[in-house]
Amino acid sequence: MAQFTNEVEHILRAAGWLPGRQVDTDAWRERLELGGFRWNVAADRFLEEFGGLAVDVSGPGITSAREPFELDPTLVEGDDDRFAGWAEVVGESIAPVGELDSGRYFLGMSETGDLYLVADWLASFGQIPEALESLILGRSPVPVEEA
Repeated sequence: MAQFTNEVEHILRAAGWLPGRQVDTDAWRERLELGGFRWNVAADRFLEEFGGLAVDVSGPGITSAREPFELDPTLVEGDDDRFAGWAEVVGESIAPVGELDSGRYFLGMSETGDLYLVADWLASFGQIPEALESLILGRSPVPVEEA
């Protein structure tokens, strides 16, 4: 289990998360692969524990505003080209895991477990548990430079 600060653990539990939580990801994977997305093991493991959670945070954060997010990869359907393009930039697949700020941005996870903000630009929140800490506490992701 990932170790979270007390505040973040409280917020995750309020959204329905519990240590050891297990969600079946087969339907998501099959649906998204049919839609042209590349799935990966890191995204699958992440969604097994956190998939389906809707985290309702708002207000000022550490370096950016706290924005609500939902961990449902089907919210990203239709944007497989965007994910494929950014995967080429980082050199590994990025699988969809949800959306940030009510669909303003998407969330994706790379094969090596980096959680990304995916839009017309790409930025990394890092790996779990730090990535969820950043999302919940309002810490800005690090932009990825295009080569």
